[in-house]
Amino acid sequence: MIPLTISPTSRFNTFWWAGYECTDQQNAFGNRVDFLSLTGHLDRIDADYQDIASINIRTVREGIRWSQVEKRAYIYDWTVVRHMLQRGKALGIQQIWDICHFGYPDDLTPLHPMFARRFAALCRAFVPIYRETYPAGPLIITPINEVSFISWLGGDVCGTSPYCTKQGFEVKMGLIRAYIEGIAAMREIDANVLVMTTEPLVNMVAPLNATRAEIASAKAAHDNQYQAVDMLLGRLHPELGGRHDMVDIVGVNFYYNNQWVFPTFEFLPWGNEGRDPRFRPLHQLFLEVYKRYRKPIVLSETSHPGIDRPAWIQMVARECLKARQAGVVLEGVCLYPIIDRPDWDQLTPWHRAGLWDAAPVGVDLEMGQTPGRYLYQPYADALQQAQAMIK
Repeated sequence: MIPLTISPTSRFNTFWWAGYECTDQQNAFGNRVDFLSLTGHLDRIDADYQDIASINIRTVREGIRWSQVEKRAYIYDWTVVRHMLQRGKALGIQQIWDICHFGYPDDLTPLHPMFARRFAALCRAFVPIYRETYPAGPLIITPINEVSFISWLGGDVCGTSPYCTKQGFEVKMGLIRAYIEGIAAMREIDANVLVMTTEPLVNMVAPLNATRAEIASAKAAHDNQYQAVDMLLGRLHPELGGRHDMVDIVGVNFYYNNQWVFPTFEFLPWGNEGRDPRFRPLHQLFLEVYKRYRKPIVLSETSHPGIDRPAWIQMVARECLKARQAGVVLEGVCLYPIIDRPDWDQLTPWHRAGLWDAAPVGVDLEMGQTPGRYLYQPYADALQQAQAMIK
């Protein structure tokens, strides 16, 4: 296969990125989790950045952890964020920042009447903090990560704040209202803010031998994945204030279980071993997104747990190559998580989905143990091949 060389005009340091799990959400039991601390990334940020640089990755996704920065309304503690910014600059690592990665302060939910105002104030306050370290150049921000997912998790299945059912769309509207106000607040003081969305990319299909009604229902469910970005662009509910220029880069998150039958939620195996005609290769899904928005896209999250990691990343590289050859402006792929992470709700087991595991193969990390960094060599070898495929 002929390697594909990325355009030198790309706005990212490297095509392959590392994503550090930074959720600070309240989980299904109402307990606050803090994965930047739990995974050990905050304690060993220099070593983590040196590790990724050694494998030619110099772009990362990080998060500020809203619940930690704003413990009292409009009172911010940027100490940790400043440290992370300084270490990124010192080590030559480009950081893309999530303002809200699932977690909100204890006194807020997306249904709170002050949610959007508080979020916009936080966004405005972050920009000068960033500019202390990086006075010039673009600032790439994801204001709110995975609106589609977190509105379902908190608004429909009680998995996080605000712990509701049948209010997923209302939660989504609240999040998008804050998202739009946050963008406006940042761009009022800095025209170089670029917005990168990070929404799930899914393929929802009807059952085999489906009726017309089942086919229509599955298509409607499939199309609903675009509601969040459509709102940001003003295509849906324009009263929220969305506009075409609100989004610069369309990020999509894709995992092994992102294709399923509606409404049974039976997964289509990612390898399509059964040759299911409803299965769609990743490059076709990329093309659907690109045709819809005509903006540069990135694969902002992808990974696979366990022994399938090497096969997964090789598949991703092949599909990225096909997408670019089909004319898709695809600017990057983020390995998320780059270091292992546990389950949100139980805090065990660890998923073994990263390039580095928290414990050696065959050893389970127990509660309270300090996570290590154990390179999963088959994944590293497969990544090196993928990097050669897309230089």
